[in-house]
Amino acid sequence: MYQVTGNEYVSLPQIDTDNGAVQNLTFLYMQAKGMLEIFGGKALIRPYFTVDGEPVSGRISWDRKYYWIPAMTVADAHARFTCTYLTPPGERGFVLRLTAENITGSVLSVRIGADGDWAGTNHRVNESLPMDTGRFVKESGWNHMFVFQQKQLLPLFAFAPIVSDNQPFSEIDQGADWKTDGFSYDIGKSVLLRPGEKTALDICFGIGYEEVAACTSAKEMLRQGYDVLLRRSENWLARRVRRLSSPRLEETLNTNLFFCFFFASGRTVDTEELCMVTSRSPRYYVSAAYWDRDSLLWAFPAILQTDPVYAGELLRSVFHRQSRNFGIHSRFIDGTVLEPGFELDELCAPVIALDRYIQKTGDSGILSDPEVSGAVSRILLSLENVKHPSRDLYATFLQPTDDLRNYPYLTYDNVLVWYVFSRLSVLLGREDLKEKAGRVRGAVYGDCVINGPDGPMFAWSTDLNGHSDIYDEPPGSLQLLPFYGFCDPEDPVWRNTVAHIRSETYALSFAGHRIAEIGCKHAPHPWILSVCNSLLCGYGEKAKEHLEHTVMDNGIACESVHEDTGICTTGAAFATCAGFLAYALLTADSTH
Repeated sequence: MYQVTGNEYVSLPQIDTDNGAVQNLTFLYMQAKGMLEIFGGKALIRPYFTVDGEPVSGRISWDRKYYWIPAMTVADAHARFTCTYLTPPGERGFVLRLTAENITGSVLSVRIGADGDWAGTNHRVNESLPMDTGRFVKESGWNHMFVFQQKQLLPLFAFAPIVSDNQPFSEIDQGADWKTDGFSYDIGKSVLLRPGEKTALDICFGIGYEEVAACTSAKEMLRQGYDVLLRRSENWLARRVRRLSSPRLEETLNTNLFFCFFFASGRTVDTEELCMVTSRSPRYYVSAAYWDRDSLLWAFPAILQTDPVYAGELLRSVFHRQSRNFGIHSRFIDGTVLEPGFELDELCAPVIALDRYIQKTGDSGILSDPEVSGAVSRILLSLENVKHPSRDLYATFLQPTDDLRNYPYLTYDNVLVWYVFSRLSVLLGREDLKEKAGRVRGAVYGDCVINGPDGPMFAWSTDLNGHSDIYDEPPGSLQLLPFYGFCDPEDPVWRNTVAHIRSETYALSFAGHRIAEIGCKHAPHPWILSVCNSLLCGYGEKAKEHLEHTVMDNGIACESVHEDTGICTTGAAFATCAGFLAYALLTADSTH
């Protein structure tokens, strides 16, 4: 199991709960069109504690301050040790605070520190590509220690620690020592502790484009001081923590809220641009790429609830970088195509996010931004290009799981088209779009309703030539039609649809199991997105019960879980899903 933490610039996606070792760190990099991962052999950073020269092997416990600052405590008969992993918002790096406290009646010889090695670097966009050349380590006067660097003719990045500031008049000297052996290092502090005495060591790690940027990023944090950085981080988190009546669900909500905020978006180290991604964790199987649906329908609502100003900058950056290819399966963070294939729900997602942003902030001025207005016009034109020649339904090539559809006209996707026309008619003051919305709604009821096992129900998809299928996918579920305002929850067609796909007779329903949610062919286990859908469509109490029994990925959203144990089965560290889970919990709570 892993603890995670991070800020806009750096992610710590794999902190081993067995020993506190940081296995890797990741950061977004625009020129690399994705994410870079620095990883260790045994560990990139491994905190250690010794008493009289012997490693401490006491009981390990973990705590999360404000649901996002992980701290490990190791206690034996002689001393109590802690390691806190602090990633202050806005800083280009992070701090390890190591402490030791003598709990005996005699003097102890104690050493606290961290060692590790830089085993290599991976380029990450879905797949992992080793970057085998250009690594080196050198001593640096900028931190009076050492710096790891990688370059490809020009600098690529640098990564450096610091424990003291040797500038004149500086009082920062922690009495630590350090050594390196190639790409291995050891940074520590040895002290004699009297009974009841405590000591601490702060190791600041900076990341940057090259040596000076990395070393001074670490030095800036050292000069501010750990206590200042901790207070600032706690204040930032405290202002954004949300409360629920259930402590377990409150923990789920806030952990996933912050995981989404810092792992589904971030600033690139090389250009400082904000961008959105599926996940900054390499444990997610399509990490560091961009999907319109995942980012704008799932992650963005949670980020908007958390920090509307940040969300506004993020949305503008999406329209700047991604709008040329809105609706295409997946892209790199610079907006160029990664995986081709048209998806109707993804074409609609930017307008839905734009509408949510304006409703939340009142910032209708964003519609005057040339990049935004131009993108909206192109979306409307793209919709006309996939419209049926004589019916008011719109086709897709891929469905919301990114898998190939059976039939081109998906009910859920066309409901999103209806939503886009309806909301743009208001935002742009266009009566013609209001009329289009009405025709789409009529077409959905006229062409997408079939006779099902329990009466009239919405088909999943149709070819408009007599063929249709009964199916559902958690990433774009028919359960969400009332959530988007398309129909009333009492609509008998919708109720028949939901009753069937939630019943034991439906092959991909897990009714009767402990986690009685819906799966699909893409991953035939209950999806966490199905839990989100249930929270939003009137099955909130059942969904909350399921969450109480769901381990997921150590409390963080994953793609699917086992129907009886609630343990992650696919898609660990699913950051955009974490956002939709947090948003769904907030929305369900606000309705009571």
